Order: sequence, then C-alpha cells, then structure tokens
Amino acid sequence: MPGFGHTKFATLHDVELCTQSAMGERRAFGELVRRHGSAVRGVLRRMGAQGAEADDVAQDAFLTAFERIAEFRGEGTFAAWVKKIAARLYLRRLQRDRRLGAMTAEAIEDEADVVHGDTDATIDLEEALKVLSATERLCVTMCFGAGLSHTEAAEALNLPLGTVKSHVKRGLEKLRTRLAPEDGVVLEGRRGNG
Repeated sequence: MPGFGHTKFATLHDVELCTQSAMGERRAFGELVRRHGSAVRGVLRRMGAQGAEADDVAQDAFLTAFERIAEFRGEGTFAAWVKKIAARLYLRRLQRDRRLGAMTAEAIEDEADVVHGDTDATIDLEEALKVLSATERLCVTMCFGAGLSHTEAAEALNLPLGTVKSHVKRGLEKLRTRLAPEDGVVLEGRRGNG
C-alpha cells in the first residue's frame, strides 16, 4: 500500500493489521510482531523454553502465522491465536527432542516436589511457576497462557483428558497456595494476560 507509513500501522487494530498482512503488507505484520512478540516469548518461557529456544520458537510461530494469516478470522484475538501456534510448535519440539516422551505416567507421579524459594512478598508468576512439576507447568501454561482448551492440550501432549485436567487443577492449587498473601486472604478469579 503506497504511502502507508509505519506510524499509520501503529494506530490500526490487530484485525486491520491482519487484513493488511493478508494482502501482502509486511510492515503491517511487523507491527503485530512488535505488539505481541514479548507476550508470545513469555508464554513459551512459562512452558519451559529457555532464552534462545523461546526466541526461536516465537520466531517460528510468527512465520507460521504470517504464512497462515488468511486463516485468521478475528474470532478471538490475534495474540491468543499466535500463542496457540507457539505452544503447539514448542510441544512438537519437545516431542521431537524426546524430552516430553520421558514423562511417562510413572515419571509424572514420581516427580520430586520443587523446593519453595524465598517467601518474599514480591513473588512473580515466573517464580511461582517453579513450584509446579514440568507437566503441571506445561498443562497450566497451555490452558491459561496459550489459551488452549483442556481437550486441545490433551491432544497436543498426547495425554488423556482427565490427566490434563488433574495437572491443571493440581497446578492451580499449588499456584494459589504460593501466591496467597501471608495474611490469609485468598486470591480468586485473577488471571494474567499472558
């Protein structure tokens, strides 16, 4: 689109940027990456991806999203859509690397409890997620960070639906306990954006 400067893209809604991207406007898609890249990398880090791996998978997710941008219908947010793509790509990477395959039912049940860190009042989600087992962290971040349903997470992890629901329930209970203020007030109904 001639004469359509970068500043103009910053004022457009994500759906409009997706439409422009589907018409081949790469700068519009660049604006989507700028807006949502950090959130996508954050979800991947919470799922267990470290540093460069989170960056690589996020980049692959945005490339996939660009290639499939015409499939995005605006029936939800672009951010949720690209986070789902990133989560699935990361799971495929785990399966390919056979790291996920090592998590058999016996291994899941035998996972050692993670030692709690400082009880400092300034606990963030990243720190709180460390109290979860690897499988609980994956299930919780897939369902709450990447926006997958329990069924989608079960399919992606190749686990029974009930097992995923149990890991999510146990993980959320651990997070509530970890994030509960010391004065006994219970946190309810609060979920982050990402």
